[in-house]
Amino acid sequence: MQRHEFLARVRELGEYNSQEEAEKVTEAVLRVLAQRISPGEVDDLASQLPGPLGKFLSEVKPQQAESFGIEEFHRRVAEGTGARPRTAQWDASAVLTTVAMAVSGGELNQILSQLPSSYATLFGKPELAE
Repeated sequence: MQRHEFLARVRELGEYNSQEEAEKVTEAVLRVLAQRISPGEVDDLASQLPGPLGKFLSEVKPQQAESFGIEEFHRRVAEGTGARPRTAQWDASAVLTTVAMAVSGGELNQILSQLPSSYATLFGKPELAE
């Protein structure tokens, strides 16, 4: 999947008005995801995302993963986009569902294994959520 295809899919799923809005939301969500998964997993994910998005992920990679729940994930996305947490949940789902489509099944499993099962619905995998 190329960058423009990735952002077009985010735009479609999130029902955004512009490609720029989809890109802003994508960067905010990926920034928070990078804080939540291990640095090695950030690198693995970055290698499977379209060039600029992968590079962006590598640039924001933390020294180690933080541990926080899904509500905090939404709060941090909301902080990054200037939206309400409920809107941030929508935003996160649009981006992470697209991530799930863009990466290999093995990579998706590696990401999900580092997150509580409640995150699975954000990746479009409600059957994996408890």
